[in-house]
Amino acid sequence: MSWDIVLFNSVQKINAIDEVDEEKLIPVAFDKIISEYFGVKESSEIKGDGFSIDFYMDDEPVSNKMISLYGEKALFEIARLAKIQNWQIFDTSLNKMIDLENLTENGFANFQSYLEKVLNKE
Repeated sequence: MSWDIVLFNSVQKINAIDEVDEEKLIPVAFDKIISEYFGVKESSEIKGDGFSIDFYMDDEPVSNKMISLYGEKALFEIARLAKIQNWQIFDTSLNKMIDLENLTENGFANFQSYLEKVLNKE
């Protein structure tokens, strides 16, 4: 099961998703930037050593982008890029923003706990 996150390109420091000011969102070519960073031609799937990242390709720049992460290392890789690009990351499973300076606070272990709860409810 994937760990879904949303990347935001905004001049606003987003503390909570319900505080997003859409006027401060800036469209960007996420697909191109992500693909170039990982050294692949524009692709909707990035595969690395022990991780993968999936997303839908956009026809034009967008201000936010949902992507699916597989493997703990995926978060660290996308967070590294987010820091370079000044992007912010929202964790859909925890319903909160990810602290890029402290990834372990709401990182993979918390996603695994969330996943276990969801799977046990079924």
